[in-house]
Amino acid sequence: MLAKFCSTVLLLVIAATAPAADKDAWYAKAVKGAEVAFEPAEAKPGQTVTFKLTITLNDGYYTYPLKQPDANAKGMVNKFKFPAPGSVVFVGDAADPEGYDTKAEPLLEILELRTYKKSVTFERKAVVSPKAKAGETTVKLDGFLLTVCDASNCYPTKTLTPEAKLKVLDGSVEVEKAYTAEVAKALEPK
Repeated sequence: MLAKFCSTVLLLVIAATAPAADKDAWYAKAVKGAEVAFEPAEAKPGQTVTFKLTITLNDGYYTYPLKQPDANAKGMVNKFKFPAPGSVVFVGDAADPEGYDTKAEPLLEILELRTYKKSVTFERKAVVSPKAKAGETTVKLDGFLLTVCDASNCYPTKTLTPEAKLKVLDGSVEVEKAYTAEVAKALEPK
């Protein structure tokens, strides 16, 4: 009996002193890549560009959209944290692409849960600041909160801070009417 007790205590001590598993180890197994870019990659001040973030997953994993249509699934999303206006001003809302899968989760009272497998590209429009100087600039997100799941687990949210390069060209163009007020407000002195 004493030998069994000592063995149990020894196992508990070993387990307690073993290094904790890397909390982000799932990311290396689940995510093939995360790429960001502006399209077009070169633009004049005032011109509208599209910021694109593509998440590519390995087989057996899925992620969520930015918005769920079912209120009971509102926490099952990814989230952007965009930077304050600088060389670009993000305008409008980030968009969820088509191509999602849907399923019901009756135990959670979810009638429609949207997910993406393999690859998903999230987009948001941005206007090159009318105050931007010509030359290369890098725009870094404050964060993209990524949630990934497999058939039996959802992993802790990982915050990515991707950055995309943009070449600001000489000259300028008028800001599109749809974004004029939003850009003007964003560039107001605070």
